[in-house]
This record gives sequence, C-alpha cells and structure tokens, in this order.
Amino acid sequence: MRGKSPPASEITPEAFYLRRREFIRNAALFTATSAGVGGGLLWLMRGGRAEPKTDATGTPDLTVARRDDFAPGESPTPYRDVTTYNNFYEFGVEKSDPAEYAGTLRPRPWTVSIEGDVAKPQVVDIDRLLGWFPLEERVYRMRCVEAWSMVIPWVGFPLGDLLKRVEPTSRAKYVAFTTLLDPKQMPEQRRKLLEWPYVEGLRIDEAMHPLTILATGLYGKALPNQNGAPLRLVVPWKYGFKGIKSIVKIRLTETQPPTTWNLAAPEEYGFYANVNPAVDHPRWSQASERRIGELRRRPTLPFNGYADEVAGLYAGMDLRKFF
Repeated sequence: MRGKSPPASEITPEAFYLRRREFIRNAALFTATSAGVGGGLLWLMRGGRAEPKTDATGTPDLTVARRDDFAPGESPTPYRDVTTYNNFYEFGVEKSDPAEYAGTLRPRPWTVSIEGDVAKPQVVDIDRLLGWFPLEERVYRMRCVEAWSMVIPWVGFPLGDLLKRVEPTSRAKYVAFTTLLDPKQMPEQRRKLLEWPYVEGLRIDEAMHPLTILATGLYGKALPNQNGAPLRLVVPWKYGFKGIKSIVKIRLTETQPPTTWNLAAPEEYGFYANVNPAVDHPRWSQASERRIGELRRRPTLPFNGYADEVAGLYAGMDLRKFF
C-alpha cells in the first residue's frame, strides 16, 4: 500500500532544486551541521546574502580552512588594541574615533565591482564572493608610517585568487581600489580633509603576490566596522595606509592609478609605500618603531621583515626615489 503524498509545503521548490549545486557550494560557508545547511538554504532565499554564524556576543565568526604564522616568535597584539587604535579618516582623525563613530557603517548588504582590463568584469555580493575561496588566517606584522606597529591575525583570501578568476588582460599593469563614498555612513566625508572617496593602488605583480590578501576578518571574527568591514586590503610589507578599507570597487588598469595620500602629500607619501627604514618621513624617522603594548622601540625591518619574499619585486629600482 502506497504512503500518502507529502503536503505541498514540504516539497522542495523547483528553483531551489535546480540550484542545488550552488547551495552545496555555499553551504561550506557555514558549519556542516544541520544549522549550517539551514543557513545555506537561507542564503539562497535571501538572494545570495548570507548571515554569518555568531558567537555569544553576537559577533560574526568566520570558518578558517588554514592558518599560517608569518610573524614567528611574536605574540599577536591584543584584540582590543587592534580594534580601538587605528586610522580610518572617514570616521575621524583620532586613533580612537573609528571605534567610537563607525557604527554608522552598514556592511550588509554590500557589493564589490571588479572591472577594467579583465575578461570577466562583474559586480558580486560580498557573501557570494566569500563563498568562492577558502578563508585563511595569517598572522602578519603590520607597520604604520607613524612609527607604531602591531601583529594581527587576519582572516581572508589571496587577492591573486580573485584576480585570476576575472582573467586580467595583457593591458592590466595595475590594480586600483576604491572605498565606499557615502557621507551618511561615513560622516567625515562631508569634510574636505582628503579627496573622497579614498583610493589606493598596487602594481599587478604586487597584487598577485601570495602575501597580499583581501581581509574579511581578524581574530577569527568578521572585520569590525572600524577595521574596514566588510572587505579591506592587507599588504604586510607596506605601510598601513596602503591597506584601503571598506572596498566597493577593484579596477585593473594599464596606467598607475592615483592614490589618496600621494595626492594629498606627494613629498611624504609615495605610490609604493614599502617599509624602508633608510627612507625617513619628512617629519620623523622610520628607522625604529614601537609595537603597541610595548614601551621599548625596536629597529624597523626592511620590507617589514618580508624582504626574503618580496625584495625581488623591486630589483633594480631606486627605493629612495620610488618610495
């Protein structure tokens, strides 16, 4: 005797069934539990906007596939310092301003445009983008041009993996980045402290280097607003101002793109911004630095300690001229 047919409410809609491969792929964003599968279904129902799982405080967590320590022997800077002492001029000029005022930023929904000299330009939802790549945690030394430094466990994925996916053309020599322009969310954009939106750039070989990542989190949690949510650039051998935050556009170009601080003060901030203790800032020495949480100063390392990995990118260049 045949059983009863299931009620219509229990039948998987045809549209969801036809997208089952996409569902399986994006379910990897979550845990392998039934809750994770349910989250994947909600991802589809919300049109590709996932809601990361959260800890007891409501802070989103990120699933990390691999961990690497690129600052061996050094302890990470405390989470509180990393998230309360930083620059993000769209929310104020004091180091404490971003943590205090960045609550106006809305990191969801969020899309990123990838365009320019690529074969496959596209506009992608941030959570769909995160589903393309396994997330890695990388502990990097980070150096600010103002002579302070931190050690931060970033969570993200190699920028080069994203660029390969959109297939740069033979004309692509540089990668330009643009921050969100929205004075309602970023109140300091109402002032002319800098030319808005914030823009940055890399040479394409720098962008493709395996140390260069797009960060989506730190300490295993989603990026706080003040640290550049939901997507920022991390290039650990360069000064911190190269790490553009809250990215909405990535454009590959044939010519060197303008960068915010180079436009504002070209005699102080070059395009390359490689950590070079032999080249002083016009107003202070770069020969030493102070790690946040320490009283002593320590010598600044060429390329922030990553010379073995990246010095070859600049063979034959005058790094005093191209600073």
